[in-house]
Amino acid sequence: MKKIFILDTNVLLHDPNALFAFDDNEVIIPAAVLQEIDSKKRLADEIGRNARRVSRFLDGLRSDGKLHDGVTLESGGMLKVELNHKSFQKLQDTFGELNNDNLILAVALNYHLEEKDKADPRPVVLVSKDTLVRVKADVLGIRSEDYLSDHLVPSDSEFYSGCVTLQVHPSVIDEFYSFRKLSVSSLNLRTPLNPNEFVILRDELGTTKSALLKVDRDGKKLEPLYLSNDSVWGIGARNAQQRMALELLLNDDIPLVTLTGKAGTGKTLLTLAAGLLKTEDEHKYKKLLIARPVVPMGKDIGYLPGEKDEKLRPWMQPIYDNLEYLFDTKKAGDIDKILAGMGSIQVEALTYIRGRSIPGQFIIIDEAQNLSRHEVKTIVSRVGEGSKIVLLGDPAQIDHPYLDASSNGLTHVVERFKDQAISGHITLEKGERSSLAQLAADLL
Repeated sequence: MKKIFILDTNVLLHDPNALFAFDDNEVIIPAAVLQEIDSKKRLADEIGRNARRVSRFLDGLRSDGKLHDGVTLESGGMLKVELNHKSFQKLQDTFGELNNDNLILAVALNYHLEEKDKADPRPVVLVSKDTLVRVKADVLGIRSEDYLSDHLVPSDSEFYSGCVTLQVHPSVIDEFYSFRKLSVSSLNLRTPLNPNEFVILRDELGTTKSALLKVDRDGKKLEPLYLSNDSVWGIGARNAQQRMALELLLNDDIPLVTLTGKAGTGKTLLTLAAGLLKTEDEHKYKKLLIARPVVPMGKDIGYLPGEKDEKLRPWMQPIYDNLEYLFDTKKAGDIDKILAGMGSIQVEALTYIRGRSIPGQFIIIDEAQNLSRHEVKTIVSRVGEGSKIVLLGDPAQIDHPYLDASSNGLTHVVERFKDQAISGHITLEKGERSSLAQLAADLL
C-alpha cells in the first residue's frame, strides 16, 4: 500500500536526496519546512550547502508542474508542497506554542485525520531526525520514523571492527606456525574475510594456544603480522588491537586507514607516532599534515582574538598535547619551537584543506566522526599520489547536530572501504590512557 511521507526540515538539511528516497509514495513538504530551509541557505557550512541543494532540486521540479498541486517523480511517486493542511486548531490544545515543529506536526495530524475517514486510508508517516518531534507525533497517534536510508548498518553491534576471532582445531594453529601462512578457504567460513582484516585463532579445545594473523590484499591467504613489538617513537603497542593498528599505520601499501574506539584507546597517539616515523625517520612522506573539524562540544565559545594560528590553537590543543608527549617537552612553548624548526609538521583545521591537492603526505584527520558523508568524500578525494590518509574518531561521541553513529562520514568510509585492498580498519577496544579514563568511557 502506498504511503504519505511528511518530511521534517532536518531530514532535508541532512540529506537533500531524501526528496527522491521514498519510491512510489507521496512526499509532502510542509510550508514551514521551506521557511526553515530559506533561513539556512546563506550559511557557509554543510547545512547551508544542503539548504541550497534542496532549493535547486525544488526549483528544477517546478518545470514538471505546480509544486502545491504535486509533481510526479521519476520513481513514480509524487512530491507536493503542502499549503492546505496547515490548520493549527486541532493541535492547539495539546501543543499550544506556534513554532515550526508544531506547524509540521499539524500538517501530519491533519493528513492523518483526513485519511482515517476514507474507505481505503493510506498510512501517514512523519519522517524526522528530531527525537522529540517523533515523541510528539507518537503522543498525537501519528506514525513517525527516523530517516535511515543513509545508514549502512542497522545497529552499532553490526559495525565492522576489522578483526574477527575464530575457534579452530589446534592443528590449524600448528599449521600456521609451521608454514607461516594459511589459506582462507581451509577455514570453511560462512562469511568471507575482507582484505587486510585481522584474525585471531583460538584453540577450540580450550588451551591457551592462539595466533594473530592478517588477511592479505587479495583476501585469499592469512599472513603473520610483520611488525615486531619494538616501539615507534617511544610508543609501543599495549594490546592486540593497538598492534593491529600499528601494522596498518606502518604499511605503505595501505593508503587509507580508519581507526575507531572510545576515548583513551590511543588512536591519535599511535597515529602521530607512526606519522613521525614515516616522515622524519624514513622520509617516506614529505610532510605530516594533521587536521580536525572545528565542531564545539557544548556551547560555542564564539570569536577568538589573534591571527589564524592563535585562533586555531584551542581547537587543535588535543593534537599539541600528544605531540608534547611524543617530543617529551618540558616547558610551555617548546613544542611550537620544535615544529617551527622542523617545518615538516603542519597542524590545520579542516576548513583550510578543502579544495587542496595533497601529494606525498601522511595525512591525519582526527575527530572524523563529526564529518558528514559529503565532507569526508571531499577530504579523501583530495589525497594525491603517494599520500596516506588516516581517519580517527569515536562514532559514539558526535557533536554534529545532524549526524549519528550510523550516518557520520567516518562510519561511511569504514563500511564502504572494508572490502577494498587499499584500505584497512581496526576498532580499538581497551583504554590505555588511565584506569580512570577507561572506567569513565565504560560507565559514563
